[in-house]
Amino acid sequence: MLDFSKAQSVLSKIEEDLKILGINLEEYFIDHICYRVSSSIRYEELKLALEKEHSLLHEAMISNRPISTFKLASPLLYKNHKIPLLELPAPKGEVNYEEGFEHIECVIDESFVDFSNKFKNIEFDWKGAQKSHNPELRIKLGGLSIKFHHQSLEEVIKEELKK
Repeated sequence: MLDFSKAQSVLSKIEEDLKILGINLEEYFIDHICYRVSSSIRYEELKLALEKEHSLLHEAMISNRPISTFKLASPLLYKNHKIPLLELPAPKGEVNYEEGFEHIECVIDESFVDFSNKFKNIEFDWKGAQKSHNPELRIKLGGLSIKFHHQSLEEVIKEELKK
């Protein structure tokens, strides 16, 4: 199974790194946390284990691999945050990921340009900002990262399921 207590140190590290950059994590809604696995077999094992305790909201093929999103039975708590969702992506092709919590995603209510202009000292990754589906702005923090979106993942999934 998944040891959710390990998320605390990852969240703490992300928060510390953001504070150095001038971003206060407390000001943003953490929409979800991502847990990476090292193989497709491990993805299936963990997906089945998670389904026993949490609700599978959606599994979709994205970039030629399945990604499952779970609504946690109880939100993951970190300080004043209640993180409702867990994202579980299968690895991309032959890419070897170290298993563990890897990134968080937050919702912002301003344009990516306006948001980034507030933090001119930060090197943002704009690669995902032009995506037609759920665009994102990312900050790499060593082996971890944070992504900013305009919609929560749960809202995006609800829209997808309506189609």
